[in-house]
Parts: sequence; structure tokens; C-alpha cells
Amino acid sequence: MKRIFTAIIISVMACSMTWARDNARYQAFGVAFYNLENLFDTIPNNPLGRDLEFTPQGKNSWGSKKYWNKIQNLATAISAMTTQTTPMGPAVIGVSEIENKSVLDDLVRAEPIKKWMLQVVHHDSPDRRGVDVGLLYNPRLFRVINVTNHRLDIGYPTRDQMCVVGLMGGDTVAVIVNHWPSRLGGQEKSSPSREAAAALSKHIADSLWNVNPNMGVMIMGDLNDDPQDKSCAKVLEAKKNAEDVSDHGFYNPWWKMLDQGIGTLAYKGSWNLFDQIIISGNMLKHNDPDGLYFWKCQVNNFDFLKDNEGTRQGYPLRTHSGGVWLNGYSDHFPTEIFLLKKM
Repeated sequence: MKRIFTAIIISVMACSMTWARDNARYQAFGVAFYNLENLFDTIPNNPLGRDLEFTPQGKNSWGSKKYWNKIQNLATAISAMTTQTTPMGPAVIGVSEIENKSVLDDLVRAEPIKKWMLQVVHHDSPDRRGVDVGLLYNPRLFRVINVTNHRLDIGYPTRDQMCVVGLMGGDTVAVIVNHWPSRLGGQEKSSPSREAAAALSKHIADSLWNVNPNMGVMIMGDLNDDPQDKSCAKVLEAKKNAEDVSDHGFYNPWWKMLDQGIGTLAYKGSWNLFDQIIISGNMLKHNDPDGLYFWKCQVNNFDFLKDNEGTRQGYPLRTHSGGVWLNGYSDHFPTEIFLLKKM
């Protein structure tokens, strides 16, 4: 009886996502990205010792209390990603800076989001820091068809790009999850590595369209560049204005948001918007009004995710700062886009 009752509740919640707009009925889907900032377990299990600072004996004194607080905090942040039109939260959530699949398994079982029964897609990358990307998804809203992982060759080991193809609202879409190379050594010197990452993402998209020209493609991740930087604006050719984008081009809705001074991470008083979800042109309403199309985007900079101390006021409340444990969430705010499908 309990299982039947639960199934009824889930069915009612799913139905509530269908809503009226402009004398038509639509279903809304959230697609989010969140850099989880060094979500490591406490076990020294990396053969190259890349995780030693995140162990009980390491410099961060990373023990069970800190780990489980971090899991609870991140789950709380994700649980806040609900709206009137997406009461079950995002359909998919791309994540980065995770050590392994087990930390994601712990995250989706945490009490604040346990009810959503999120599933995990993960792949071990050769990254020299020992971190990977992954995808969480709600199987009621997104059905995985295929997963491929793509190596980025830039002369040193970094994160692979994960491409997850699935069904959302009856449409076939691909989510390419990224964590592009950092700005270590300076933005200009390190830019070619991110340009190579952008070229790989574009190649993956082109390969998908060779198989299915109608497939919607979303390139998401911590890109370590802003929308106007060369990797995004020149290599991906992601446009600032939707009307300039063809079916197999890309639209970057975050460009105008950064112009308004809204970002996802801050450094020395300046905001960046590295955490982007870039949409292919065939997911824009003027190109395909009957398919799954882009509606709006937002930075999920909830007040409880913000630091309230001194010069950090308003910045993301991170886990550690200056060697001090802040019991925070991440040094990045999560981002989210919303898609609509006419029923």
C-alpha cells in the first residue's frame, strides 16, 4: 500500500509540471550545472596521492564530520532548485570537481534530495588533480540513451568531456558536461588549452548532428572563461543574441547576464561567470517552436549560499578559505536554464 501511495504522489507531482501559457499547455524542464568545489571522500585512495590534502591527516583535516556536512550542504543547495513550474527540481544537473562516483552516490542519497531518487552518470578522468565531471538526473524527467567520454589532448592530463544523450519531453537532447582547463599561469597564457577544449565540444556536437541533425545540444560546465572570451565567443561561436543563431550554431544566454554584473564566482571584487550552459540554435523558439526550446536562465545565488563576512560578503560561501573551515557550500554559485515543451 505504501508503494502505491508513493507512486500516486509522484504521478501527481509530474502532472503538476504541465501548465498553461499563451492559451497553450507546456511542460517545463530545469537543466542545471554546479561546481561542487573539491567534493572528495576522506579515504586516501588515489595511487598518485592527488587526494592526500582531503584526508583526516592532510592539510585540510578532511574527516567524516567535514565530509558529511559538505554532502548535506550541497544537497540542501540542490533541493532549493525548485520552482512553481519545476517542483521536482532540475531534470539534469551537471557537476564538476568530484573525486569519484561514491561521493555522488552519497549526495543523491542525502535527505534533502533523497525523495527525487536522482541517478548518477560518472566516468573516471585522468585529471592531475584527481577530479572528474558527472551528471545527476531525474529518471522521471530524463531517460539516458547513451554516454560517451572524450579525451582532451593538451599535453597534460585533464578532465574528459562527458556526453550524455537522452530523452527529455519526448525530444532527443545531448548534454556535454565540461570542466575546462584552469587559468593557472594567467588567462592569456592558458587560453589555448580552453580553446582546445571548446574545439573538442564543438567537434562532439558536430558528430552528434551528423547522426541526428535535429538533436538539441547543451554544452555546460565550469569553462574557466567568460562568455566573451575567445574559447566561447570565437571557437564555439556562441552568440550574445538569440536571433543571430542558426540551427547548428550556439546561443550563450549568460553573456547579457554578466553584462549586468551577475556572476557565479568572484575574485578581488570582480565577478566572473564561468559556469555556463550554452544552447544549440535548434533549441531556440524561433528555430523550432514545436520542440523543446529555451525559455530563460538564472544564477541560483540563493542568500544562504553567500558569505556574510568582511571582504567576502556576497561571494559564494566556500568550504575552506585561507586554511579555515567555513562549513560552506562551494566557491561557485550553480546556474540553471529552463526549457519548455508545448504539449
